[in-house]
Amino acid sequence: MTGGAGPARRALILVENLSVPFDRRVWQECTTLRDAGWEVHVICPRGTKRDTEPEAVIDGVRVHRYPLRAATGGPAGYLREYGSALWHTVRLARKVGPVDVVHACNPPDLLFLPALWLKRRGARFVFDQHDLVPELYLSRFDRGKDLLYRAVCALERLTYRAADVVLATNESYRDVALRRGGRRPQDVFVVRSAPDTERFQPVPPEPQLKRGKPHLLCYLGVMGPQDGVDYALRALAKLRDELGRTDWHAVFVGAGDTFDAMVELSRRLGLAEQVEFTGRVPDADLVRYLSTADVCLSPDPLNPLNDVSTMNKVLEYMVMGRPIVSFDLREARVSAGDAAVYARANDETEFAELIARLLDDPERRARMGKLGQERIGGPLSWRNSQASLLAAYAAACRDRAPVPAGGPVRAGKRPRR
Repeated sequence: MTGGAGPARRALILVENLSVPFDRRVWQECTTLRDAGWEVHVICPRGTKRDTEPEAVIDGVRVHRYPLRAATGGPAGYLREYGSALWHTVRLARKVGPVDVVHACNPPDLLFLPALWLKRRGARFVFDQHDLVPELYLSRFDRGKDLLYRAVCALERLTYRAADVVLATNESYRDVALRRGGRRPQDVFVVRSAPDTERFQPVPPEPQLKRGKPHLLCYLGVMGPQDGVDYALRALAKLRDELGRTDWHAVFVGAGDTFDAMVELSRRLGLAEQVEFTGRVPDADLVRYLSTADVCLSPDPLNPLNDVSTMNKVLEYMVMGRPIVSFDLREARVSAGDAAVYARANDETEFAELIARLLDDPERRARMGKLGQERIGGPLSWRNSQASLLAAYAAACRDRAPVPAGGPVRAGKRPRR
């Protein structure tokens, strides 16, 4: 990949919505490239409780972080956030210097702007499409196909057009890149997200986490408007009130924009004694909860984004050998297969009924958990994604000599070659 004894190629990965290495997909990509001989730099926001240093070298990866205040107050807040992020990204990219590849991860679909600036200076542009932003807009804001929707569609088109290579997280996203983005099949590579098997190692269950109940239910993940925690809570209320089941304790691990609203909804539904919200927890505690859970919940409702997106929590439940209850989403079935049971789209009553059936069938739970682990160790393993990522980089850099690791990138005319 690096041409033997020649100079190492240099990659610059741009992220706006998460810090690194907290963004596990990006971190896996960083370490894969590093192991293949690349010199890897990352530009991303600082975290709040972790990833707070402005500069860090972590396992050989150079991370450059900038301060960023998350958007508040509607569209004007997003303009402030994104404007600040773009300014800091260009500032730090100039410090990094020339690179062979600029690898921009969405959302938002604005990082093509600094990527184009670097492309004019000799870099190749790899677009890593973590989310379909038009579908995210429709699913999160429920404003229909208004002017802002048309604007995010235009930004997506510009990003596709600027990219040399596109990374898709699954076949559904690849289809969008081909159909809506007009990309050639040979320029779109599926790099599926996969859980870190070193991070997720089952430990002996701890019955005390069940708070005196026979069963533990677990939700892991972000709590945003499109993540379905409200559906899960209403399903749990039905599990108790309509099915008469009180033999469970539930723990919701994670945080997000709707965290406080979900705690309040739990209180209004009378679930405060049976449902525990932990916020974000250290990895060791996360593994304890998942190792003890009898059933894990993936309540993402059917909407334009969720139906075609791969849910990280589903993969993390699978690597821990946990059976899953999910709504019937296209990519949920692709990921989990028979490791999950599926309720009709957004049907909270059926979701509750499926939880009850699994609680009553420990043998089925064990079979489902084993199937999930086998899928993560086989067709869904990160090894397969590593090969696809490196193939994408090889395609992007075909017939290009490595750039010299010189000083800062200067504004101005494109250098002659």
